[in-house]
Amino acid sequence: MSSHLGEIISLVVAVSWTFSAWFADKASRRIGSMVTNVIRLVLATLFLGLLLWVTTGRPYPAFASGKAWLWLSLSALVGYVFGDFCLFNCYIAIGPRFGQLLMTLAPPSAALAGWLILGEALSWKSGLAMLVTLAGIAISILTKGKDSHIHLSLPLKGILLGIGAGVGQGVGLVLSKVGMEYYAEALPAGVPDGVAGMLPFSSTMIRAIVGGVGFFILLLLQKGLGDLERGIKDRQGMKYACLLTVFGPALGVSLSLMAVRYANAGIASTLMALTPVLILLPDALINKHVIKAKEILGVLVCMTGVAMFFLL
Repeated sequence: MSSHLGEIISLVVAVSWTFSAWFADKASRRIGSMVTNVIRLVLATLFLGLLLWVTTGRPYPAFASGKAWLWLSLSALVGYVFGDFCLFNCYIAIGPRFGQLLMTLAPPSAALAGWLILGEALSWKSGLAMLVTLAGIAISILTKGKDSHIHLSLPLKGILLGIGAGVGQGVGLVLSKVGMEYYAEALPAGVPDGVAGMLPFSSTMIRAIVGGVGFFILLLLQKGLGDLERGIKDRQGMKYACLLTVFGPALGVSLSLMAVRYANAGIASTLMALTPVLILLPDALINKHVIKAKEILGVLVCMTGVAMFFLL
């Protein structure tokens, strides 16, 4: 059993992110996507600060350089403020099932961003994986009408938001990688192993701080402080937001880091990307949505494309 610990943790992460998508949908519909994101990132910052305090003795991202803050802040603006804004509103428009399906665009987006920003090689295998992923999405969201023409089976707004979410997460991931590299370079010689080992969590805290501030500024510009106050007073909405934080930034991110440590990164990443598959059954049972055969086929094709990115 222990030899497959990483794979088991990866599956737990996929389940955790399934719950995260579900609670994000519920919270966004109840108190609004902007308010949900502000509350979620504030709670995530507090959780990460407590975690760093316990493990390193410092409740903040110690030794982070200016370049690390810059790149991780860019990552937060692209991945959290833009990407999660799109994702949470995508949930409202087309639901978490299709929202998670469109999130499979994150790996091809990360591959393209890595090629453009980091000069990473983009092989023909990666190109093929992109085409397979796009084919799976097309199978799920396109349908043939009575006039024999191909039509979108979902609202265009929801699809565009889902594309924005996938692209935002993929590009944000690459920017995070750059920021973490600068962060690692800034660590002084002889730094305790605990501080170095918690670098991903310290980086995540920087992203959560900047993302939370970004959403709060957007809320101010929209004169939404009243919405925030009402959201905080909404017990059901706060319950969903707290559960979202637990299954997302807290449990999901923490376990994903453990999974990559104990398992092959490609296998772990593929297993963790099973959320679009896992979300089908609860969505059908709870929301009474009828799942069409072509949607199942589309999800399976998408998952094949995601697996090709990591395993070829």
